[in-house]
Amino acid sequence: MVVCGDDGLAHRLAAELRGVYREQVVLVVPPSLRTPPQPMAGRARAASAALFGRMVTAVNRGAGGSDDTLVPDERVMEAAEPTEAVLADAGVDRAAALALVYDDDETNIRAALTARRLNPRLRLVLRLYNRRLGQHIEELLDQAAELAGASTAGGRGGHADHHADITTTVLSDADTTAPALVATALVGTSKVVDAEGLLLRAVERRPPQPGEVADPGLCTLALLSATSSDPAGAEGSEDSGDGPRLLPDAEAVAAATGRGTVVLEQVSYSGPPLPARRAGVMPFASLFSARLRWSLAGLVAAVVALAVALIVVTDDHPLHAIYITLLDLFAINEPALGAPTGQQVLQLLSGLVGLLLLPVLLAAVLEALGTFRTASALRKPPRGLSGHVVLLGLGKIGTRVLTRLREQHIPVVCVEADPEARGMAVARRLRVPVVVGDVTQEGVLESAKIHRADALLALTSVDTTNLEAVLYARSVRPDLRAVLRLYDDDFAKAVYRTLRTAHPAALTRSRSVSHLAAPAFAGAMMGRQILGAIPVERRVLLFAAVVVNGHPQLEGRTVAEAFRPGAWRVLALDTAARGRTAGGEPPGSGLVWDLPDTYVLRAGDRVVLAATRRGLAELLGRRTRSPR
Repeated sequence: MVVCGDDGLAHRLAAELRGVYREQVVLVVPPSLRTPPQPMAGRARAASAALFGRMVTAVNRGAGGSDDTLVPDERVMEAAEPTEAVLADAGVDRAAALALVYDDDETNIRAALTARRLNPRLRLVLRLYNRRLGQHIEELLDQAAELAGASTAGGRGGHADHHADITTTVLSDADTTAPALVATALVGTSKVVDAEGLLLRAVERRPPQPGEVADPGLCTLALLSATSSDPAGAEGSEDSGDGPRLLPDAEAVAAATGRGTVVLEQVSYSGPPLPARRAGVMPFASLFSARLRWSLAGLVAAVVALAVALIVVTDDHPLHAIYITLLDLFAINEPALGAPTGQQVLQLLSGLVGLLLLPVLLAAVLEALGTFRTASALRKPPRGLSGHVVLLGLGKIGTRVLTRLREQHIPVVCVEADPEARGMAVARRLRVPVVVGDVTQEGVLESAKIHRADALLALTSVDTTNLEAVLYARSVRPDLRAVLRLYDDDFAKAVYRTLRTAHPAALTRSRSVSHLAAPAFAGAMMGRQILGAIPVERRVLLFAAVVVNGHPQLEGRTVAEAFRPGAWRVLALDTAARGRTAGGEPPGSGLVWDLPDTYVLRAGDRVVLAATRRGLAELLGRRTRSPR
């Protein structure tokens, strides 16, 4: 694996490939002796390099005792730009995958075109923020790889399946970070997997007490070590039976009394839902204020009362009496000369009500025009809002997080100091309340209803601003769930420990964008079918989306027969892959998680499965390296 980058994401990605997937890594970074254009860039590069060294040392010290023992060598190169000579020296022509995670989109695209020419069978992973451009680049590089793969397969007498995993994946650190930040704000954990838009998390459950019924969640992923609940115990090896057991069968779960489990759950929001509203239709109540609506209701009641009085006085037909009242109201009726006194009094009262109606109608017209004019403007937080998420910063990361929160139907209030920020247009389109102002100024967080919020997401690009906002929010709401974005790991650890000590009952998390984005980039380098990875003590479970066709371990077998304990387990069926559900019902959307054990996997099915590294390598036909 070759990783090229100029910030902390490159070091994080290299450490993820070594520590989780046990891959050989060549890391290409700018020269450390070169003077950076900004002081922050130099500190970031130094901090990320030190972090990479610490993670590699920890992996080397902790290896042993399972199929994850091998820790291959790493090689670090220094180069100002990923030129053709640099890529060739890094071994791109012999590599399985290349990640280009420079902060500049043009640099990544130029290097990707060069790498595709050097090695048409190379798996490419690019970091681009522009989604539309990324789609075009994916199609272009995939087409080139497909043509090169077809010609190679024809010349060697092979077939196209051999090159099915040669793909180009364009990712954005903002897109890959958003699910973890949303999950952290909702349930306080970032151990999540984004499966086709559905957020899943792995939860550790303590051993059930006598008389308790354990909640299996979606499924049981692992049995924890027998000594995991013993503070004085040490994690045993899996060979002795005391270590963690990944993907156990029902018999093993039932027999493992007194051991904790890791179960899979769906991340969901349990707070107040958004009000139901038809897309693109403005409700009538939003056109007029409450005072104006009461004024209109009073005038309508007065007209009805005058019509009833006229019916009583003149003994006229109700429809004709209402017609006469409206004529008097609009002052277009003949004077009631010679009429009874009661009818004359009612005509005068109708004229008076008509005079009162004119300014009310004028106010309604002006207010409706003002509502339509400000429909595209930023909304203010409503008075009775509570149980919402306060999001600080509408930059690259904050905009993606805002979109994911609204997809989960979670009420949000944004705070942004720059009126021309990137996410202002998105907030206006989604009709999200926005408070424009500096969060460090007094009264800004109060305007966002921080005292009635459930969570605070401080995602600005300035660490001190995020820290100040969280500290002030803690003074207002000591039990507020807070997530702040910090770059430096040592600083984040110190902030986390201090806040946990000062507010033990509150949940505080500090997150780094590069730390959260690295698993998605690493999974893409392993293959497009990798959805994510979740650690279980010293081992790792991988989640992958696999097409059943071509895998004899899956095709033609039932879900129960395809399950291999300790290797892989089918979790869900993608109903959109074949346009049907597991029972043959009409097409649906999303994933079916409650698959019956008797369901037969067909060639066209696309399933989501959990697997160990060795099990996934066996299933996909990849050879695993043997320990030295």
